[in-house]
Amino acid sequence: MPIWDVHCHFPRNWDNPDAEPEQVIDERADALRAAGVTRASLLCGGRFGLTYEQSLSFARRHEDLFLPSAAVDPDDMNGRDIRRLHEQGYRGLKIIGTRRAYDDYKYFSVYQAAEELGMPILFHLGVIGGGVDYSITHPRRDAQAAAMLRRMREGGRMMGRDASANRMRPFHLDTIANNFPDLKIIGAHMGGTGNYDEAASVTRWRHNVFLDMSGGATIERHAVERRLIGYEIGVEKLTWGSDCRDHEIADHMASLEAIFDQVGLSEDERDRIRWRNAAEIFGEAEPVFAAE
Repeated sequence: MPIWDVHCHFPRNWDNPDAEPEQVIDERADALRAAGVTRASLLCGGRFGLTYEQSLSFARRHEDLFLPSAAVDPDDMNGRDIRRLHEQGYRGLKIIGTRRAYDDYKYFSVYQAAEELGMPILFHLGVIGGGVDYSITHPRRDAQAAAMLRRMREGGRMMGRDASANRMRPFHLDTIANNFPDLKIIGAHMGGTGNYDEAASVTRWRHNVFLDMSGGATIERHAVERRLIGYEIGVEKLTWGSDCRDHEIADHMASLEAIFDQVGLSEDERDRIRWRNAAEIFGEAEPVFAAE
């Protein structure tokens, strides 16, 4: 039962940023394999952490598992930069937190290069999460939430950031798909809470636009309660991603299987979400269409 994780960040120990990369990447690989994951798109580089070159060297410790994807900033990069990353060995891209809307013409050279090189792009969609989830807890009544808030403040993670969910809406993917029809696009978190209808609308009509189911328990609950899987969003359009810490991966994999049972998916439909859709997106499986 192969499983593809399309949303696996290069691990970083926020409590101990100086931890050896060999240790954290090996621990991530162990956690993925223990959860049954057989392939993972490893999101590397970007605004913090290791360089693209360093990330690749550590990813290659587990070449059978990791498919390197570069976290890129199209505000500061162009098509030439994407080609260099591809030459280094990157197979996909991740984009988040841009200063302009995703479908701004400034970014088109990045999308054109990715389309020509066959590099799928994972786009974050919706509000950027992390830290205290105030929908389920609050530091005034939860000691762990209070400790999280304190760590974030001490670590400088409460600083202002020029990011807006309005620039990361699913409808922006429609513009990109219309201009680059052969570019494989994955929208994270099924569009993000508040964006499910937009995300479903785009995936409904754009052949190469897909969504991942990462984002935690709230999005997993919404997937069932709001009848997203197989109703608003076709099973051929969904992939799975962990987007979490090592000790949480197995729990989210178990949640995925529980969702399959609740929704009543066939084994073929389950395989599509676990593996085949992602394998086709990244060119490791050949799409087969129905005969007339």
